[in-house]
Amino acid sequence: MSSILKVLALDLGAESGRAVLGKFDGEGLSLEEVHRFPNEPVRIPDGLHWDVLRLFHEMKRGLGLAMQKHGKDLAGLGVDTWGVDFGLLGRGDVLLGNPHHYRDHRTDGAAGEVFKILPQDEIFRRTGIQFMQINTIFQLWAMKRSGSPILEMAETLLMLPDLFNFLFTGKKASEFTIATTSELYDPTEGDWSRAILDALGLPGHIFTHIVQPGTVIGPLGPWVAREIGAGGEIPVIAPAGHDTACAVAAVPARQADYVYISSGTWSLVGVEVTRPVINELTMTLNFTNEGGVAGTFRLLKNVTGLWLVQQCRRAWERAGEALTYDQITEMARRARPLASIIDPDCGRFLSPEDMPSEIQRCCEETGQPVPQTRGEIVRCALDSLALKYRWVVERLEDILGRKLPVIHIVGGGTKNTLLCQLAANATGRPVIAGPVEATAIGNSIMQAMALGYIRSIAEAREMVRRSFPLRAYEPVAAERGAWDDAYERFLKLLEACAT
Repeated sequence: MSSILKVLALDLGAESGRAVLGKFDGEGLSLEEVHRFPNEPVRIPDGLHWDVLRLFHEMKRGLGLAMQKHGKDLAGLGVDTWGVDFGLLGRGDVLLGNPHHYRDHRTDGAAGEVFKILPQDEIFRRTGIQFMQINTIFQLWAMKRSGSPILEMAETLLMLPDLFNFLFTGKKASEFTIATTSELYDPTEGDWSRAILDALGLPGHIFTHIVQPGTVIGPLGPWVAREIGAGGEIPVIAPAGHDTACAVAAVPARQADYVYISSGTWSLVGVEVTRPVINELTMTLNFTNEGGVAGTFRLLKNVTGLWLVQQCRRAWERAGEALTYDQITEMARRARPLASIIDPDCGRFLSPEDMPSEIQRCCEETGQPVPQTRGEIVRCALDSLALKYRWVVERLEDILGRKLPVIHIVGGGTKNTLLCQLAANATGRPVIAGPVEATAIGNSIMQAMALGYIRSIAEAREMVRRSFPLRAYEPVAAERGAWDDAYERFLKLLEACAT
């Protein structure tokens, strides 16, 4: 191995995937994007699916390009993806179809049916995970109630990053951080919740053993090595299989009391804790305790993030107007602030046919001015996101019983400078934005820790601070009154939506 450690982070997001080379020189970390590819779900008669074979092909292509350039210096590779989705293997480890997309409507009504068998408080007491209809528990129930032949044939369930690890190595294991997103992991038992699986009649035998982030799964399989021309053994490392866990690992915080926002298609707003916070308050507020790195859990709230803007852009593109995100953000910047607001997490925004029209209908139904222009629609979405951030931060302070004076925003959403400033204004707290490539950085960090190159997460975060630019946003004092007034309107809107 050369004096510079080189690892490949394969990072899959809801819109695209990337192969990113992380290069450690002992003082800092730099990134080199080797390959980028779209991640486009496919709808067929039985629902919406991820095209995992195409994704695996593109990941191999990225690995091949990295090998061509860096050859024997490549010390490892790791895969991270979004949570909750999974693949099923049958006899002979055959992949039983393309995994469903979490936004598929097959889970409609599943939660209510599950709660008739196993009460909500019992599920939360055992898992500490927030209730969303996209969770693995409800996906599996939807398969059971439909009499899915695939579920009946399944011998192994692998969450998506674990599935890709299997395709690369032939080894089957479940990584901790991604396992917790299923709402089927019991942190007290440190294993899959057999009590929940048995109560719901779900096949417990399909769940594999759980490994911690930073575990070497195995060497690259010969079938992949031959295809890409790899010589020697390249270890496949489970960094933190969940992309948010990777992103949080890269938060460049020095102080203990801070809020992180991993900003992208989703906004994950939370804090790091040493043990799950499972009580009546966190259940009532529908907060979640997902697995983190270095012995932590991530107490957080899933907030619908830039999905709102992404879907507006797609709707306008379908109508014949192709706009960049920079253009859309500038339109929003010029629009009147806080004219209309929505709850970003209202179910109507989960998978609408036309996002701009859905936002307009919501404003009309709640007696607010209806945004007309593209800028007004996106400004409504961004203002509302910032207000939801404030609500989550205040609830976190209620849960923890202490103040959280600063917010770190990481991920692709940091490129939206308007949203970062709105977050500071809405919460009345300074925002430190960056790094942009937090997920790939966290993936690379966990590989470096697995290989003994970095000793601790504190050392890793210090390296992040040295290596990547950060930008600070201070709340604008003159706008505080307007935001406080808007927040009162927002609280009333949440109350009305709850009833």
